Amino acid sequence: MTTIQLSEVKKIWQKISKFSSHEQKDVGLEIQQKLLNLFHPGDFYYYILDVPSANIELVSDTMRDILGYEPEEFTVELLLDAMHPDDLPYFLQFEQKVEEFFSQLPADKVLKYKVSYDFRIRRKQGDYLRLLHQVATIQINGEGGVNRILGIHTDITGLKKENGSSLSFIGLDGEKSFKNVLTVKTPVVDNQEILNLSKREKQILACILQGKTSMEIADKLFISRFTVDTHRRNILAKTDCRNTNELALRCLREGIL
Repeated sequence: MTTIQLSEVKKIWQKISKFSSHEQKDVGLEIQQKLLNLFHPGDFYYYILDVPSANIELVSDTMRDILGYEPEEFTVELLLDAMHPDDLPYFLQFEQKVEEFFSQLPADKVLKYKVSYDFRIRRKQGDYLRLLHQVATIQINGEGGVNRILGIHTDITGLKKENGSSLSFIGLDGEKSFKNVLTVKTPVVDNQEILNLSKREKQILACILQGKTSMEIADKLFISRFTVDTHRRNILAKTDCRNTNELALRCLREGIL
């Protein structure tokens, strides 16, 4: 992030906080940090996005603790690539609805609405988290178009288990809220899917879930490591998983085996 961008963000925060002295600014930021902790039901990170360029200008250090990525890795491209493939279609649906909603708002109302929905994202370690995605506009242009947004992603993995999400527009400063304006349910894979695996593949899957290596599986089943690796690739393809970590998490989540 450049010095100019940091200076611009600080100016925005100063206008919002309405503090004039350095001592008051410190107190105000401390209070706001406590409020953020109180009103977020889990670990969270925040970021600032320049909308016209789709460039993330700033991200908090807590992103590293939650997702495992370094700040310089955190881009829009990364978010889309790491999003769960079942959630990406409704993410695009929701964003189209967001564009329609804000294009119809008077310019003086754009800063008074927060967007809210959730989706799953893959951490650098390979497992998925469910994030509550909340976005508020912090800068508009002369025509009321959104220039910059403040986004907050909160880990709600332990709070919500079902797939799918609902899009809401939350009114600020007394504005009317529009909750669940669009709801999407993503299909839950039936456990019957596991029956599509052959008997040998089921045996190998059971060994994988026990943490055994390909060589250990080969020794146990009296087959070659090459055969085991071939079965592993077939299992990943049939279960639509990218790696064994994702496979294990999916089996755990969906009660397979």
